[in-house]
Amino acid sequence: MLRQGLAVLFLVFIFAGLAGASEAVSYSRDIQPILTQKCVACHACYDAPCQLNLGSGEGILRGASKLPVYDGGRTKAQATTRLFVDAQGEAAWRNMGFESVLDAQGGQAALLKRMLELGRSNPPVPNAKLPADLDIALGRQNQCPLPGEFDSYAKKFAHAGMPFAVTGLSDAEYATLQQWLAQGAPVEQQALQPSVAEQAQVAQWETLLNAPGARESLVSRWLYEHLFLAHLYFEGGEAGHFFQLVRSRTPSGQPIDMIATRRPNEDPGTQVYYRLWPIQGVIVHKTHITYPLSAHKLARVQELFFSGDWTADAVPGYGAQRRANPFETFAAIPVQARYQFMLDNAEYFVRTFIRGPVCRGQIATDVIRDNFWALFQAPEHDLYITDAEYRAEATPLLAMPGQFDDIGDLLGLWHAYRDKRNEYEDLRRDAYADAPAPSWSNLWAGNDNALLSVFRHHDSAMVRKGLIGEVPQTIWVLDYPLLERTYYQLVVNFDVFGNVAHQAQTRLYFDLIRNGAELNFLRLMPADSRQGYLDDWYQNSGKLKMWMSYNDADLDTPTGLQLLSRDPKREFAEALLERYAGLNARPDPINRCRGAQCYRNGLGEQLRSAEQALSRLPGRPAAGLKVIEQLPETTLLRVELADGRREVYSLLRNRAHSNVAFMTGESLRYQVGLDTLTVYPGVLTSYPNFIFNLRAEEVPAFVAALEQTRDVAAFDKVVERWGIRRSHPEFWRYFNDLSAYIRETEPVEAGVLDMNRYQNL
Repeated sequence: MLRQGLAVLFLVFIFAGLAGASEAVSYSRDIQPILTQKCVACHACYDAPCQLNLGSGEGILRGASKLPVYDGGRTKAQATTRLFVDAQGEAAWRNMGFESVLDAQGGQAALLKRMLELGRSNPPVPNAKLPADLDIALGRQNQCPLPGEFDSYAKKFAHAGMPFAVTGLSDAEYATLQQWLAQGAPVEQQALQPSVAEQAQVAQWETLLNAPGARESLVSRWLYEHLFLAHLYFEGGEAGHFFQLVRSRTPSGQPIDMIATRRPNEDPGTQVYYRLWPIQGVIVHKTHITYPLSAHKLARVQELFFSGDWTADAVPGYGAQRRANPFETFAAIPVQARYQFMLDNAEYFVRTFIRGPVCRGQIATDVIRDNFWALFQAPEHDLYITDAEYRAEATPLLAMPGQFDDIGDLLGLWHAYRDKRNEYEDLRRDAYADAPAPSWSNLWAGNDNALLSVFRHHDSAMVRKGLIGEVPQTIWVLDYPLLERTYYQLVVNFDVFGNVAHQAQTRLYFDLIRNGAELNFLRLMPADSRQGYLDDWYQNSGKLKMWMSYNDADLDTPTGLQLLSRDPKREFAEALLERYAGLNARPDPINRCRGAQCYRNGLGEQLRSAEQALSRLPGRPAAGLKVIEQLPETTLLRVELADGRREVYSLLRNRAHSNVAFMTGESLRYQVGLDTLTVYPGVLTSYPNFIFNLRAEEVPAFVAALEQTRDVAAFDKVVERWGIRRSHPEFWRYFNDLSAYIRETEPVEAGVLDMNRYQNL
């Protein structure tokens, strides 16, 4: 009977397998989930190898291109190739030079099929480091072979199949993909549709944004330029539904006909309707910069922009000068309304220029410290808001470079804008010297966006509400002219497809913006301490930059704060934490342990013990904690609890520099012995560099092992015991669980993380 039962069961499995084999594979049901789990971590955004974006049917149908988006030496601007924007349909993308990865050509199988087969035939050795000659660096030159080039590519790059340099697909996933390709790789398009509740809110916002009248049109244009990058979501909306504000040729009620311009503030060439377009494809964390829409937000916009009796005679035109100086372009809109709108959601705006809009932002991040806090000047103490005469004098000086990209004119353009900026800073310095001395009331404290922490990870960065980590080397104070200029320079006016002249002007001007934010903070410090802080921030070659590019700081006007210690910056920071404790969204006992309890409140015994042990790592320079020299920029600790739950912690390496004032030579300015760690609960990066997985009871041993590590050999032992290498058989389970953790703890912020920077430790 047992044999008969087994035979029947065997036949059931056989027939079930045959039935499954004959069933058509669905792209949306079967294929996209595999791509999301195993491919999107590399193939999304502008830095997808060969521009092959696998986050949507449109992306895989578009195919691949040999032309990279990121090219720091490009002498001419490149044609834009934004998915869903610059072309629609396969034929249009072929005309733009993209090659199909799904079509069999010249008697050869589809490129995707052959890349999968190559990856399958040369899997990495489980749990081992990848071969040293396998280039996985972010800046590697991708080959992007055409069908006729694939054989030679496979011989030369035998380990460069798909998935690249990582544990591959399961047998079932591989079989499903091959079956789909054998069926001709059909892609059914299933556009995301808003729910009934979302449609009602879309209609309300589109009514507001398309209201007739000059001042209504001007406000709508300003709002569009400030929200075009946002992933908008509605109060009471569907989970995972996000929208983008776009310009369309068609009004509400008709299908959106998107207007594609290089920048959002360029001439649309036709009548514009502002529309809310449902974002298609997989949400990836690195470009997922969220902004909430609700009835309250709608009322807030109406209150800020339309409660007064101001008028606009006409809507300004478009052009280089209009793009360069939004302070002139939108001068008719009450400046208090503009600044307050940005302050209400300051985290969003700082995220746009710190974390986005591109996926590899070293142009911007080269000129910021690895960690700092950002504060904001209160509108009632911002002379640009309160003093019309000062505003009129300052506005012409606030124009920004980057609209003209002639390489031959680069130096002249830069000098002109630098001199304008320094003239403005001189004007500001002298005007504020005559104003009341700054005090605590000068800092905006309207909501929990008032206190932000920024962590730079080489060419990417993360922004979080609250003051995280030890007291940083620098603190920024942004007023309205600084916040608006930073946003326009790095977001609205920045062109990732632009040439080297455009990108150089962007980076150089952001250096001046950072310097301005630091000078604003110095006004809060005692006058006799300011030169010492400047000397600390601009060491060695930084002194040359101060002489060449920056205006003189105010070293004389007194502060209104009573800071009497020998370290007034730390005294200020401690007072800030105490005074604004109710606004500080993220208490941080791990990094700022001031007593016996170095863990968060409300934890069970396992996590209390784990966090107590982890608190031994922050605040110690690499000269005394040598393992820091072995750690990458962002390390994730996955801590498993006895009841099956897990907690995730970010270990962030804060690299020290003598200064951050130059475009090149960053490695020459490293001060490795001064590097420190910040340890914080949650995923504080879009780009994990490495994962350690350990049980909660192992955390003290893990910390002790890090403390005892002095060299590469000792660190390798830590990796062997707890590390999740690219070749780990369960790599994808651990990697994708980080995204699952974000979905559980911050569902609105969830998206697929990027593994392009995952290191070969």
